[in-house]
Amino acid sequence: MQVEFVKAKLSDIQQMQKLVLPEVESGVILERSDDEIATNIRSYTLALHQGELIGFTALHIHTSYLAEIRSLIIKDGFRGKKIGEKLINKVLDEARSLGLQRVLSLTYKQSFFERLGFVEIPKESLPEHKIWADCIKCKHFPICNEVSLIINL
Repeated sequence: MQVEFVKAKLSDIQQMQKLVLPEVESGVILERSDDEIATNIRSYTLALHQGELIGFTALHIHTSYLAEIRSLIIKDGFRGKKIGEKLINKVLDEARSLGLQRVLSLTYKQSFFERLGFVEIPKESLPEHKIWADCIKCKHFPICNEVSLIINL
C-alpha cells in the first residue's frame, strides 16, 4: 500500500477533525478545537493514501529537550498495516532533527509504543505544565488509565 506522509495545512483541519471525532467522543483522544489545531498546525504530520487522509499525529514540543506525541489516529480499515508505526517513526526523525532528547506519549496502546522502543515511566515524573494544561481537559480526569511512556533519542 502506497502511503504518503506530509505536513498538515490549515485546509486539512476539517478532515482531521472528522477522522478523529469517534476517538474524541469515546475519550481515547483529547479534543482539540479548530483554533488549537491551527495554532499548532506545524506539529501535525498526515498519512495520505491516494490523496485520502487516513491518519495523523502531532509532535508537540514542551521544552528544548522534550516533546510529546499527540493525537495518533489511523482510519478504520487502515489499522494493522504499520501506518501508525511509520507515522511515529516520521515524527521521531523530526524530533531528532530538531535536537530533542526525549519524546513522551500518554496512551492506552502501551504495547504499540513499546514495540517502537518507548518505555513506561511514572506519570508523576511528567512535567507539571503537561498535567495541568492538558489532562485537566480530559473527560476521564482525574481517574486516568493512560500509560506514560518515553523514548530517549
